[in-house]
Amino acid sequence: MHWSAVSRRERGMSWADFCAAIAALPEGTLWRHNQSGDLPGEGEEINAAELFSLTIANEGKKGFTYTHKRGEANFDLIRVANAHGFTVNLSANNLADADTLADTGAGPVCVLLPANQKTNTFTPQGRKVVLCPATQRDGVTCASCRLCSRADRTCIVGFPAHGVSKRAVETVAKGGSN
Repeated sequence: MHWSAVSRRERGMSWADFCAAIAALPEGTLWRHNQSGDLPGEGEEINAAELFSLTIANEGKKGFTYTHKRGEANFDLIRVANAHGFTVNLSANNLADADTLADTGAGPVCVLLPANQKTNTFTPQGRKVVLCPATQRDGVTCASCRLCSRADRTCIVGFPAHGVSKRAVETVAKGGSN
């Protein structure tokens, strides 16, 4: 409901006001861009100017987000954002897809996993996948873990399917389509 209200411009703020609010955060503040949705842009194309303005606003902060947007032009923009401190995690649909995204070198990778995945695992190419600690242990949150905010990590973060869309997510994680 919230996402729809934002799309209808009944909630939220302008991009410039949003970037100003991020720039005003205290140094070192951990913050997450988007609870749902993706990087700014139309369709699969990232809006470079908006991503760069957000990256600049994030200077000195620890902002992070996730994206399903792909393609070499997008990967170039993501590389720049990651190099300048705004962590953009590439979102993989399954373990093989995680290897494909990791091979781009554009940024850290996160992956959907089946709901019954209860232990760390590996991708087909042998990359270590660490289950999101917040999904595995009581008292762990994004704020206390911070793993997804680190662009320099060596592991892929795995998110077991959960919530109201669990079945659809699980289908994607097992290599099907939604």
